[in-house]
Amino acid sequence: MRLTRVFVDAPLAPGARVVLPESAGAHLVRVLRLREGEACVLFNGDGRDYDARLLAANKRGVEAEVLDARATDNESPLRIVLLQGIARGEKMDLILQKATELGVAAFVPVFADRTEVRLDGERLDKRMSHWRSVVVAACEQSGRARIPQLSPARGLAEAATALATDALKLTLDPQGEHRFDTLATAQTDIVVAIGPEGGWSENDRLALRENGFAGLRLGPRVLRTETAGLAAIAALQARFGDL
Repeated sequence: MRLTRVFVDAPLAPGARVVLPESAGAHLVRVLRLREGEACVLFNGDGRDYDARLLAANKRGVEAEVLDARATDNESPLRIVLLQGIARGEKMDLILQKATELGVAAFVPVFADRTEVRLDGERLDKRMSHWRSVVVAACEQSGRARIPQLSPARGLAEAATALATDALKLTLDPQGEHRFDTLATAQTDIVVAIGPEGGWSENDRLALRENGFAGLRLGPRVLRTETAGLAAIAALQARFGDL
C-alpha cells in the first residue's frame, strides 16, 4: 500500500517528534482518516524520506514520531531550469505542478513585455507563497524528496542575465536552428525559456539572444504557454534524461 507523503519544513531525524503543519495534519486525519499509531512518510527536501507514525491527533494538533530515514533519489540526471513567462491563475499552477512531476530542478518566473498578470508588493509575495505550495504538493504526490528551487519573480532581462553561462539555453521557436532529433548534448544543465500567453515580444527575443538562448523547433505549430514548456521538458527527458 502506498503511504501518504507529507512535507515538513523542519529538521527530521529518527526518534524525533514532530508537530505537523496544520494543513498536512488535517489532510491525514480528516481526509485520509488516519488514526494514532498509523504510518505515514515525512520529507523536508533534504533527499530523504522519513518513515513515521502518528502519535496524537487532537485539538492541539497532529504529532508524529520519525522511525527511520532512507535516501530517495528520484531526481533527473538533467538539471532543467524552466524560465517561465508568468501566466494567469490556474495556468501557472498547472505549469509548476506538471513540470515538477516531470523532474524540473528550478523555476524562474519572469515578467515579459506581454505578461498579462501584474503583480507587486504584497500581491506578489502571496502569489510566490502559493506557487511554492503548488510545487511542494507536486513533490508530495510524485515522490520527489528534493524541492525544486523557485526564484523570485523578476524582469526577463534581469533573470536571463543571472543564469549560468555554461548551461544549454533554449527557447521554443517553429523556425529555430535546433531540432530535438538532431540536438546532441552532453550537457546536464539546460534552461528552457517559455513566453507568457502573448508570447515573446521582439525585445524579449533580443534579450534572450543576447544571453545565449537558441531557438528549438518542436513541430510547426505554436503551442500555448501551459503546453509548450511541459512538451519541451518531456522531450528533453525522453532524449537525454530519465524517461
